[in-house]
Amino acid sequence: MKYALVTGGSRGLGRAICLKLAQMGIPVLINYQNNAEAAQEVKRLVEAENATAELMQFDVSSKEAVETALNRWENAHPDDYIAYLVNNAGIRKDNLMFMMPEEDWHGVINTTLDGFFHVTRHLLPKMMMRKHGGRIVNMASLSGLKGLPGQTNYSAAKAALIGATKALAQETAARGVTVNAIAPGFIETDMTKNLPQDELKKLIPMQRFGKPEEVAALAGFLISDAASYITGEVISINGGLYT
Repeated sequence: MKYALVTGGSRGLGRAICLKLAQMGIPVLINYQNNAEAAQEVKRLVEAENATAELMQFDVSSKEAVETALNRWENAHPDDYIAYLVNNAGIRKDNLMFMMPEEDWHGVINTTLDGFFHVTRHLLPKMMMRKHGGRIVNMASLSGLKGLPGQTNYSAAKAALIGATKALAQETAARGVTVNAIAPGFIETDMTKNLPQDELKKLIPMQRFGKPEEVAALAGFLISDAASYITGEVISINGGLYT
């Protein structure tokens, strides 16, 4: 059986992507770090779509935690493999750079980049060995394309993730593994709830924030067989804010 792993799957975009994959009939592994209650709710919603769901608690930035959790799952599922990976886990610690604590720089960078590296490196060999390959979708950001003031750490992390996406796509294409990135703009999630939405909407040609389901639909397409010839791409979904 082919499973999907969604890191940071208990909230926001991760939650919406888990539900989209469930609607596509794909068994979902829901990674979370702390919020067990939210993760359990996503599991319940996935199962309501008649899809298999399992919870996987680990910190993506910790190599040891990633290896322990994934090895445990693989040992318990010798005939299955994780064919679809959505690297969604990320945090924001916004501040002007001259005021930014060092731990906020490293926290944001480590969650996005180390998380991508630890999880992807572990799963890649099995994807590349399988006849049908695999799909990797990395959640980047408008911030990684344009750069946003107050987000030097977040912009750096997401820009690096975009570069890694383009490089890795070339490494794995011949083995049937596609690697793409999605760069959302302002989306209605808990990460944007404290932003001045009325002011920001004036900057967006569509005059609104996006919905998590709209991003999830794009992730679902990139994971589907219909996207098998698309790799190394960064697809923006931002209402025309930045093209």
